[in-house]
Amino acid sequence: MAQSLTQIYIHAVFGTKKRRHLINESIEEEFHKYMTGVFKGNDCPVLRINSMPEHVHIIFRLSKQISIAKAMEISKKISSKWFKTKGVKNFKWQAGYGAFSISPSKLDVAINYVKRQKEHHKKQTFKIEVAELMRVNGITEFSEEFFWV
Repeated sequence: MAQSLTQIYIHAVFGTKKRRHLINESIEEEFHKYMTGVFKGNDCPVLRINSMPEHVHIIFRLSKQISIAKAMEISKKISSKWFKTKGVKNFKWQAGYGAFSISPSKLDVAINYVKRQKEHHKKQTFKIEVAELMRVNGITEFSEEFFWV
């Protein structure tokens, strides 16, 4: 095959360092638009983004030209700088992230899950949510001390 074709959907989730509540509602919409542009600039179109004060969920289509690790590295680095331009002092993302593949047949379910984050987190903490995402995606062993750094 002379042409490279991919259709890989990713649900990425990562938090602020030490789960500090730094993503406030006053800049949330602008942040979402900015991140959408960062991902688009790397040929990774965002299908849905939503955030809470200490974490963000992004569903995007992975480019055939970039790895998940590189997409995460670029988006976290650039958005950290952006937050600082908005007056959010000492903004940093956690070192780790979760990235899970999404079957095209389950894409609508994942998009709706991300869309309803505010409602979801009235009942569940970020830490419990991550543990559930790991379990649902078959990741049974991981070191919490490294994930939450």
